[in-house]
Amino acid sequence: MPFQFEDFVLDPERRELRCAGQLVALEPQVFDLIDYLIRHRDRVVSRDDLLDAVWNGRVVSESTLASRINSARRALNDSGEEQRLIRTVARKGLRFVGTVEQTAASPPRPAPANLPLPDRPSIAVLPFTNLSGEPEQEYFSDGISEDIITALSKLRWFFVIARNSSFIYKGKAVHMKQVAEELGVRYVVEGSVRKGGDRVRIAAQLNDVATGTHLWAERYDRELADVFAVQDEITESIVAAIEPKLYAAESFRAQRKPPDSLDAWDLVMRALSHYWRVTRQDHVVAQALLEKAITIDPNYGQALGVLATSYMFAAHMGWLDMATAMPLAERAALAAIRADLEDPWAHNALGHVYLFARRFEESLAEFEAALRLNPNFALAQGYYGLSLSYSGRWEDADKAARRALRLSPRDPYAGVYSGIAAYAQFLGENYDEAMRLARDALRQRNDFVGAHRVLTAAAGMAGQREAASTALRELRRAQPNVSLAWIAEHMPIKDDGEREHYLEGFRRAGLK
Repeated sequence: MPFQFEDFVLDPERRELRCAGQLVALEPQVFDLIDYLIRHRDRVVSRDDLLDAVWNGRVVSESTLASRINSARRALNDSGEEQRLIRTVARKGLRFVGTVEQTAASPPRPAPANLPLPDRPSIAVLPFTNLSGEPEQEYFSDGISEDIITALSKLRWFFVIARNSSFIYKGKAVHMKQVAEELGVRYVVEGSVRKGGDRVRIAAQLNDVATGTHLWAERYDRELADVFAVQDEITESIVAAIEPKLYAAESFRAQRKPPDSLDAWDLVMRALSHYWRVTRQDHVVAQALLEKAITIDPNYGQALGVLATSYMFAAHMGWLDMATAMPLAERAALAAIRADLEDPWAHNALGHVYLFARRFEESLAEFEAALRLNPNFALAQGYYGLSLSYSGRWEDADKAARRALRLSPRDPYAGVYSGIAAYAQFLGENYDEAMRLARDALRQRNDFVGAHRVLTAAAGMAGQREAASTALRELRRAQPNVSLAWIAEHMPIKDDGEREHYLEGFRRAGLK
């Protein structure tokens, strides 16, 4: 039976750890360590106990054991200083001290429907395996993969699955065919990274899943400073292998402005590894790392753009007051635009800022600029949908949100995209569909206040009093300060009639 503690659910049957409904990426040994500690939480677990249970009695170094314990704490938003859940007992071992409840076993999950192939070459880049022997270097191998995804995504004749969906396979032994079917792609890239001293070895392979063949494979052994050139070479080779005629015609080169400092890039990759975990504490950590990167390289457009986006997302989730977030985000977003006009993150960030400043046309223009630069940018596509919905274009908004879901069908942000589609359907007075999408969003992210709001208003307008009452109770739990006055003031709805329509749904649900 699954174990529930705080906002976490550990499911041994599925070998999954979820936080607020979101899947937490774990190495197999880290999962086993957490599972063992929880199962034996009534006592102190010794080092030998862990070696027997997790490593089958194999001797491992103290540094390896310490790194796995640190990874377990990070996954649980714990630390060696706080020891809120995993406590060290001096000279004895470890004990799990959180309050645990065993929940009913989850019902069997239906197999995901196979997605149809797009009418363009479709590709997923799996997270490259870290062969460095140091779990602390995971962010580095992830960063290599993420940069390759970004470079491929900028080619509008490719359909590229977003990072967050391909990364759900991290640390899992899955067949290429399964990956291709679940993500709806024909091509899959896999690889490995070994970083040691001032050198890096990167291996990559392109697989055509439809034919079961390897189209291209290469190994690079270079100076660490050459890592950006290697990424470009890998991207070019993938394009040349899939679309040789287009490659020859376009004389393709990966178009991007590399950072001036490898140290700054390193910090941004660390920050992104936290940003994509979509928790409040991880965004705080990401913001601190991004600030350090900007101190080293003040003209690093992506660092500034991600920082501004993080501030706005934190405000959207209710983790940060909008009045505090807006000036911080605007300053970083404008600096990002000045630093690198060709960076999609910069335009995505400014689109967020302009939306909540009620500068609707400028917001739409910035999101459109981000998508011109990166047509496969799922995050920008989703928030473009939100900007469209607040601007009154609900049908276009629904299409944009659903496109974001297709670009990243297994995304931790998928709950946010479903919530945006739900609001679009509410505006179209399709209340049953709005409720369905809102509930789908909340199954994925129960802390997404936007979905709670839409569910409450849609149930109110649909005349479903019991459902509306339940939804309002959950909304108040998620957003204690919610009121009609708060919604009227803080929701950037352009049209007065649509704002009144939304408020009426809340009135009928019982909100005052």
